[in-house]
Amino acid sequence: MEETWIGILGTGGTILSTLSLMPQVLRTWRTRSADDISLAWLLFALLGMAVWVLYGSLINAPALVAVNVLCSVQCALILYVKLRTARAAIDDKEPVRIVSAGGKIVERV
Repeated sequence: MEETWIGILGTGGTILSTLSLMPQVLRTWRTRSADDISLAWLLFALLGMAVWVLYGSLINAPALVAVNVLCSVQCALILYVKLRTARAAIDDKEPVRIVSAGGKIVERV
């Protein structure tokens, strides 16, 4: 009976962990913006999830591997949108206009 409860607990944790990122993924995908999400957090979260996948593989814990793979995919989607929108913002910027002391306008991109 104890093993059943442990399985239920693991399944519940898997479901909750996987669903925890879903609202952010949906919001990021709809708005096409991840400006308010820290790049450092995304990178550390992905690294942590990769370590959990490795650990789960070594101890033969498929639920642990599955939840972290699913969460990694969600984080990777957010990271993709973040990097893509950051690149688009760089490409769309107006050139900076600098006026020299002599009144000559110099453009810097």
